[in-house]
Amino acid sequence: MKHDEKAKELFREGYNCSQAVLCAFDDVTGLDVKTAAKISSSFGGGMGRMREVCGCVSGALMVLGLVKGYDDPKASTEKNEHYRLIQDFASRFREENGSIICRELLEGVTVTPGPDAEERTEKYYKKRPCPELVACAARIIDEMLG
Repeated sequence: MKHDEKAKELFREGYNCSQAVLCAFDDVTGLDVKTAAKISSSFGGGMGRMREVCGCVSGALMVLGLVKGYDDPKASTEKNEHYRLIQDFASRFREENGSIICRELLEGVTVTPGPDAEERTEKYYKKRPCPELVACAARIIDEMLG
């Protein structure tokens, strides 16, 4: 199964947007789904439903960090190259979707404020762009990783 399809399927299973993206790349990152889901659990709903940076973007950046990141704090060249990669991802996602901010991506969708997640029903899925956004993030990652 392609990563974009897998991310969409994971979202529909109930994983948040960040989890859906990171978990879809378990074959690339080497993380098992349980660990990936825990690592990315805080970033759904634009960071804990605060509607800030879209969880799809956060999950994608985790994938890119695991695959293309640096680990030497003194490696300035690698750090600069990695930040260029991250900004390239954000630029591509923004170009396709208009924003990388959750509340802007959900403009026109009535969301209940607060920390409590909404029940996942067919109505929930019909009114949200999130399944398409997780697929978009996964597709962009695949393009960037070649």
